[in-house]
Amino acid sequence: MSMELRDEAGLRGARTLFLGAWLLLCALKLALAVRLPLFVDEAFYWQEGQHLALAYSDLPGLTAWLARLGVALGGNHPLALRLPFLLIGALLPWLMLRMAAREFDARTGWLAGLLLMLLPLAGTLGVLALPDVPLLLASLLCLDAGARALRKVDASVAAELALGLVFGGLTHYRFAAVVAIGLLALLTLREGRAALRSPLLWLAIALGALAWLPLLLWNLDNADAGLRFQLVDRHPWSFGWHGIYLGLMQLLPATPVLLVAFAIAGKRGLRDARPQARWLALCGVLLILAFLALGFFADRRRVSFHWTLPGFVALLPLLPAVLVGWARAWRVMAWAMVAMGLAGALGYLLLAASPKGRIWAARHGQYPANFAGWNALDATVRARLAALPTGTRILAGDFKIGAELGFARDDADILVLDHPLNRKHGRAPQLALWGLRFDGRMPESGAPLLLVASPSHAGFPDAQSAIVDLCRQLGPLPTPQVLDVDGGGKRFVLYEITQVQPQTRCAGD
Repeated sequence: MSMELRDEAGLRGARTLFLGAWLLLCALKLALAVRLPLFVDEAFYWQEGQHLALAYSDLPGLTAWLARLGVALGGNHPLALRLPFLLIGALLPWLMLRMAAREFDARTGWLAGLLLMLLPLAGTLGVLALPDVPLLLASLLCLDAGARALRKVDASVAAELALGLVFGGLTHYRFAAVVAIGLLALLTLREGRAALRSPLLWLAIALGALAWLPLLLWNLDNADAGLRFQLVDRHPWSFGWHGIYLGLMQLLPATPVLLVAFAIAGKRGLRDARPQARWLALCGVLLILAFLALGFFADRRRVSFHWTLPGFVALLPLLPAVLVGWARAWRVMAWAMVAMGLAGALGYLLLAASPKGRIWAARHGQYPANFAGWNALDATVRARLAALPTGTRILAGDFKIGAELGFARDDADILVLDHPLNRKHGRAPQLALWGLRFDGRMPESGAPLLLVASPSHAGFPDAQSAIVDLCRQLGPLPTPQVLDVDGGGKRFVLYEITQVQPQTRCAGD
C-alpha cells in the first residue's frame, strides 16, 4: 500500500473513531445526567441562579446564569439544569479538533479531539453543572486565539480572545492563572511580543478585564469576603509536604502511560521551531507546574485534582506526534489506559446514580455522599410537613441540605443554620446576603420549625459533636425522626422546633 493510501486510511480511521466516540459519549452523558441526583454544588448554583446577581460570594455569575437558563427552559429537573453544561461539554472536542487540525494536520486534529474526550476529567465534563465546564471552554478559546495571533492578529482573532477572556472572568477566580500564564507565554515568544503590539489584541484584553468588574464590585460591597475566601481563608500559605499527595492527585487523572507522553510532548514542544507548538507547550507546561507548586502552599482540605486540566488540554495537540513514534504495544497501552480511566470516572457516576451502587460504595468506603439521600430526604420532609401545622418552615442544618431541598421543592429561600460547611465552601456570606442565615427567631405565625440536619456531614469530629452544636444554637432538642439512607451510608435527623433557647453548654460537651 502506498504512503498516500496509508495516510488516507489513517485519516479515515481517526475520523471514524472520533465520531463514534463523540456520539457514544454524548449518549452516555445524557443518560447519566437524567439519572444522577444533584451534586450539592449543583444545587447551590441552582439556588444562586434563582437569586440572579452579577456575582456571588463563591464565584462570578456565569455558572449560576447557565443553571438558571437550563431550568427556565426545561423546568426544575436535573437534566434541564445540566443541559447548558452538556452542550458546552459536547462542543469542546470540536474546538480542540479545529485548533489541532489547523496548526498541524487533519489526522492530528481528529486524534487530539478524541484524546480530549478520553481524558477522564475532560470526558465527563457536562454531566454535572459545575464551573469547570465553561472554564475549560474559556481556556480553549483563549488558547486557540493565542495560536492564531502568533500568525496574524485580525478582528476574528480579537473577537475569539475577547469571548474566551469574558467567559473565563465570569466563571472562576482560578481563570486568573490561565490569563497570567497566557500573557507570560506571549511575552516569551518573539511572535507573541509582535502580536501584543496590535491594538486589536489589547482591545480584546480590555474587554476581558471588564468581565472581572462584577466580582470586583461584589467584593468592594462585601468587605472583600470572596477574595478573602479564595486567596486567604482557604489557603495556609505555608509549605507542607502534603503537596506531594495533591500533586499526584492532579497528575494521575491524565493516566500514568499518557502522563509520560505529556512530558515528552511538553519537552519537544518547547524546542519546536513552530511558534504555535511552543505556545501550546509553554501554556501547558507552565500551567501544570504552577498548580503543582501551588499545592505545597494552598488549600489542603478541598479537592484540587481538576486544577491542572487546562494545562493538559493545552498539550493535547502535541500528543499524537509523540504516540505515533511509540512501539505499537505502548500505543495500545496508552489508549487503553486512558479509555479505562474514562470508563472508571463514568462508572463512578453511574454508581452514584444507583441506590444499589451507593449501598455497595458505602460498604467499601467509597460512598458518594454529596449525591446521596436527597430524594429520600425530600419524600420524608414532605410527609412530616403534612403532619405539622400550616406555616411550618424548614430550617436546614447546612447549605447543602438547604440547596438540595430547595431544588426538590422549587424553593430557593429555605433558612439555614450556621455550620462549618457554610464557611468552608465560601457560602456563608451569600446566605447572609439573601437573608437566609437563621437569626434565632421563630416564625411570626407561631408555627414550628422543621429542623433537617445531618450528623453525617463534615465539619465536626463526630456525630455527637454535630448534635451538640445544634443544641448550642437552638436549645434542648426533642426526640428526632431519624432517616438512614443507602443502608446507613448517610443519616438525617428531623426535629420539630417549637422554641429557640440557645445553650452555652449541652449534654455531650
